[in-house]
Amino acid sequence: MSKIALVTGANQGLGYAMVARLCQDLPAGSTVYLAARDQERGEAAVASLREQGLQPSLARLDVTDDASVQALAETVARRHGGIDIVLSNAAARIVKDRPQAAQVRTFIDTNNHGTYRMIRAFGPLLRDGGRLLIVASAFGSLSKLDPRLHHLFDPAARSLEDIERVMDEYVELVERGEAEAHHWPAWINIPSKIAQVASMKVYARQRQDEAAQRGFVIAALCPGLVDTDASRPWFDDMSSAQSPADAAKNALWVCTQPAESPRVYGELVQHRRIIPWV
Repeated sequence: MSKIALVTGANQGLGYAMVARLCQDLPAGSTVYLAARDQERGEAAVASLREQGLQPSLARLDVTDDASVQALAETVARRHGGIDIVLSNAAARIVKDRPQAAQVRTFIDTNNHGTYRMIRAFGPLLRDGGRLLIVASAFGSLSKLDPRLHHLFDPAARSLEDIERVMDEYVELVERGEAEAHHWPAWINIPSKIAQVASMKVYARQRQDEAAQRGFVIAALCPGLVDTDASRPWFDDMSSAQSPADAAKNALWVCTQPAESPRVYGELVQHRRIIPWV
């Protein structure tokens, strides 16, 4: 049976490779949306994949814009009646030559509030057996966070909106230069990834009974170190890095898990293994 899939932040790097892999692996007649914020870059990415004999469809999407996310969700619902695979991959970069305080607001709005917008808009569209997957990282574990802050991300007690408020407060602390005094890590990527995984876990809890009945999976993915433009400035040795194509193949394994296999549900998965939350 044909599938409907969407990958955000897909005009380059891992997202692009995920689109290519889905185009190759999904059944004939499937539709794979390559979502990009920039129309020209999206068109170039689609053209490149079509030169390889693949047939993705372009979707204009800015995950920092409520209206953009909702409009695409409505388009998918109207055209297809639902969706089978959602890969929330769009992410802002951190650059070394700017203070983190000058980057944190856009970073959190894209990576965290963008995750929230995708969950809210596309979660209700999941078909039976569908997958809603958040691309995060191994930093998305409470083991990376001061225990005095763990309660802020308790999936059993927090709502998605609670996580959103925590991250807004965190942004203000970073901009005022007070985050470390409140026990937050120095690097803004760590709280962001923890919050992404926490949001996934909250949503997975909220829909757990329904998911068990309908066979869909909500989870987070850590692709590991991938050789991309975003990663290279932060690592002196990239010899162990995966190519985007290899990372996509490994990460998309979650999409092929049988519906009756619950072990990845609500978990952060790296290289086909679960990364403990605590």
